[in-house]
Amino acid sequence: MVARRKVAVVGVALSDCGRVADATPYALHAQAARRALADAGLDRSLVDGFASTGLGALAPVEVAEYLGLRPTWVDSTSVGGSTWEVMAAHAADAIAAGHARVVLLAYGSTARADVRAGRRTGTLSFGTRGPLQFEVPYGHTLIAKYAMAARRHMIDYGTTIEQLAEVAVQARANAALNPEAMFRTPVTVDEVLTGPVIADPFTKLHCCVRSDGGAAVLLAAEEYVPDCRTAPVWVLGSGEYVSHAAMSEWADFTVSPAAVSGRLAFERAGVRPDEMDFAEIYDAFTYMTLVTLEDLGFCGKGEGGAFVEKGRLRVEGGGLPVNTDGGGLSAQHPGMRGLFLLVEAVRQLRGEGGERQVRRRRGDGGLPRLGVVSGTGGWFCSSGTVVLGV
Repeated sequence: MVARRKVAVVGVALSDCGRVADATPYALHAQAARRALADAGLDRSLVDGFASTGLGALAPVEVAEYLGLRPTWVDSTSVGGSTWEVMAAHAADAIAAGHARVVLLAYGSTARADVRAGRRTGTLSFGTRGPLQFEVPYGHTLIAKYAMAARRHMIDYGTTIEQLAEVAVQARANAALNPEAMFRTPVTVDEVLTGPVIADPFTKLHCCVRSDGGAAVLLAAEEYVPDCRTAPVWVLGSGEYVSHAAMSEWADFTVSPAAVSGRLAFERAGVRPDEMDFAEIYDAFTYMTLVTLEDLGFCGKGEGGAFVEKGRLRVEGGGLPVNTDGGGLSAQHPGMRGLFLLVEAVRQLRGEGGERQVRRRRGDGGLPRLGVVSGTGGWFCSSGTVVLGV
């Protein structure tokens, strides 16, 4: 039996992000990919694996062709926002097994520019076929599904709207330290609560921003690490889980699929949640952050509201910095944001956070050593969790 190789993230990058009116999604893929390769210091010829989805009729074939790649390993898994954590897990497994040596994950979207130019409208529904046909006629939009789940948590556990608002306030505080964030002006709980209602109980600031942008992550087998210009960030463990599609098939609105993917990732990495120096969590809505924190094991079920109070999620002074770049609530959210989580986690572990750099809360207060990334897809339909370390 061939020994499994260790796998590291050796390159990460974002394309131009935020308000990008003069680029195509393909161009943003390419820009992020070039920057990630430059970050790693590896030649493009070494890339024999490619993963991407969400663009073209033959994803990822069309994007690979645009990038000039001819991969011998591909992945086009599409499970919403958790896609990239799941893809990273698949890529790491492929590299470890010797099926690929260097795998590029790339994403790009002009979601904001397309709406403003009239090329598309805001997505109200994922479709009307299959199981979804029984929900769509009743106006059950994507955001309504999240809002219903949040309301159930409030009813069952006494979680307050002020506690949910704290997630948005602390995300904005972190974004204020990030020059790449779209929105950096601090907000208060009152400002979150008094904004226009989007779907009860969510007001506007409970919801993610809409942006343009792309990201890329490069994973490599351990033997290529000495050739890289960056310090390796090792993939220690991962987990994935698919929960439901129809809301009627979701057993408990207060439990996300991260309860399974997180447990698997921590077990496989051989570490505990309380060892994490930070967490990067998919946050299309404030409730996602709160319930994912519970399900990853940072607090008990129903204790998320109390956990997020008193600034615990902030880079500056927080006990567990969460979404250190400002997250989808303030930094950028061009669609399937999961790849951005991986980029930010790697930058933190390499000490490249700048003003938002996390320091260990215990020990010598040095750079972080362990971080967890957890992506969520659909309306809590899927989850991918990856534990990273140096």
